[in-house]
Amino acid sequence: METLDRTERVETAIIGGGQAGLATAYYLKERGRPFVVLDAGDQVGDAWRTRWESLRLFTPARFDSLPGFPFPGSNWSFPTKDEMADYLEAYVERFDLPVRTGVKVKRLEKQGGRFVITSSRGRFEAVNVVVATGACQNPKVPGFADQLRPDITQLHSKDYLSPSQLSPGDVLVVGVGNSGAEISMELAATRHTLLAGKESGHIPVRHGSLISRPGFRVFRFMGHRVLTRGNPIGRKLAPKLFGHGDPLIRVRPKDLAAAGIERVPRVAGVQDGLPLLEGGRVLDVANVIWCTGFRSDFGWIDLPILGNDGEPVHDRGVVGSEPGLYFIGLAFQYSLSSDVLPGMSRDHDFVANHLASRVPSMSEASGELDPVA
Repeated sequence: METLDRTERVETAIIGGGQAGLATAYYLKERGRPFVVLDAGDQVGDAWRTRWESLRLFTPARFDSLPGFPFPGSNWSFPTKDEMADYLEAYVERFDLPVRTGVKVKRLEKQGGRFVITSSRGRFEAVNVVVATGACQNPKVPGFADQLRPDITQLHSKDYLSPSQLSPGDVLVVGVGNSGAEISMELAATRHTLLAGKESGHIPVRHGSLISRPGFRVFRFMGHRVLTRGNPIGRKLAPKLFGHGDPLIRVRPKDLAAAGIERVPRVAGVQDGLPLLEGGRVLDVANVIWCTGFRSDFGWIDLPILGNDGEPVHDRGVVGSEPGLYFIGLAFQYSLSSDVLPGMSRDHDFVANHLASRVPSMSEASGELDPVA
């Protein structure tokens, strides 16, 4: 039986084995630095495998690659979520990355000059820690959700897998982002579906078409090179962009109408246990799916590195107040593309370079480190 109270010492611990953590691992291995990747999933890629069954990526395969290993398949195909999960698993095998699965990190603190990680599989001490848990961690639902009648089936998009999870009857999908639009299209084939909210625009051409390809390259260039923290334009536009929902990419408003989806105003609250819309209409539905996004959660980090907004205070992922602590995969970490596949490599390379060039202090380096590489 595994001893859960043991302490393992490592030079660098990467918390999170998704695309952000694995790309960072690649760059650290390339620089010859020892590390271990700690991932909560039972299998590499589980963060993708557990998403809804029909999910496909919005970015073409040619832009979904991690460093050193092209994504297999047609360049302009859109991989399924399982294909992405399988790719991440193959990535770990190809580069022999030391990933520990089934390790749920509960706490990160600092003791005696070293970072201390408490997890479901024991305790780790590290000179450096890279937090790669991503920008989308905890499902966000309105505070009045628990006032809905108990016989109404409620799911967040994170937990939605397929229509078979729902009760017989109508379904209200809340949130007209890409998740809400795509899930609504799937549900409309088998039941009356209502979609609440207002979309934030949509791309002008059919996603994946030949005419869309130049536009995708332009959008990628803008998000990666222009809308950055190092550019006055990016610094000015960032607050506005994050206060505005993403445009619909694959599904357009006319597709929703053609599928028979009923568009309704935003949900304002609950009346008699049922969803109440702006304007006073009450919906008698059997199911509600909250496609209302995510909020980051860094409450498990017991270090004074969070700002008033609960987000890490950092410079391009480097936490100046806690030498040796890094973040990767945050929204607008450096550019608009920082938390999506086509824009990650630059951030990973920057963090890995900073980490590899760092000379640990005597107090940090004291004691023997376990040889994980």
